[in-house]
Amino acid sequence: MKIFAPLSLLLFISAPFLFATPAFADESNNNWFWPLTGEYVAEGTYVGEGDVERNSRKRVEDLDEIDSNIRLVLTPRTKLGVLRLGAEWQRFSFGLPDGAQLPNTLQSFSAIIGLDMQFSDSIIVRAEAQPGLYNGGLGHLSWGDFNMPFLIGGTYIYSPNLQFVFGLSVDVERIYPVLPAVGVRWKIAPQWLLDAVLPTPRLQYEMNRDLSLYAGATVRDATFRVDDDFGDSHGIPRLNHAIITYIEIRTGAGFDWKISPNVTFTGEIGYQPYREFDFYRADVTYHHDGGAPYGTISLLGTF
Repeated sequence: MKIFAPLSLLLFISAPFLFATPAFADESNNNWFWPLTGEYVAEGTYVGEGDVERNSRKRVEDLDEIDSNIRLVLTPRTKLGVLRLGAEWQRFSFGLPDGAQLPNTLQSFSAIIGLDMQFSDSIIVRAEAQPGLYNGGLGHLSWGDFNMPFLIGGTYIYSPNLQFVFGLSVDVERIYPVLPAVGVRWKIAPQWLLDAVLPTPRLQYEMNRDLSLYAGATVRDATFRVDDDFGDSHGIPRLNHAIITYIEIRTGAGFDWKISPNVTFTGEIGYQPYREFDFYRADVTYHHDGGAPYGTISLLGTF
């Protein structure tokens, strides 16, 4: 069952580099923070009841989930390139039965510090770090939960209809600390777009200027530390302040509706065929044993 972990991590960082291109579109704007420019995402997902198991005697049944994410990034222009300065909050909340040896909350509060650089008409490079607190609780955040994953990569614009993405992701707390990334974005026809880049590979059909339909997948994975006494309170002392990696894969279909040129509303429904809770340093893993339906709504845009 572990075959999904390298796949989800291998290409996870590809998508951000595709969004570096618009930042360089307006060369006439030489101001720093005014007029203010940036991007934002607010997203919520509910995943219905599913099952995971550690072995035949250690099962967690009827596990549901609420996944929330809020991200705000300012993009002032400098002589070196476009800065990326912001913050992100992500939270996974799980409905667990009594006695489950899993955290009911995984969350992170992180800053975003990055730079987009254009080296030619065809090559754009992004470097970005997310220093912050990555914890498996609500009231026990501490500097012991600090981590700073970062990425560096870029986009090669072969033509207006074809771009290639490449890069490296680094996270010292991850089972694979350094990972490469590749991807491609190809406009097959005027109304068809193949966005073959994780974490959200899609085949998209543009019905009109404001509405697009798509089918694809979403990969979510993140690394956290649980509380200092988590292991004692759950009957496995070696899990005190342990590292846990949470991985899930969703497959579904949805729509993107441009409410205005700078605001897009997205709705999606589908099925989650895989999830995993991995305390890899303590050799405790709960893997998928039953999928679940899900629904997602999000609001994203630029200013």
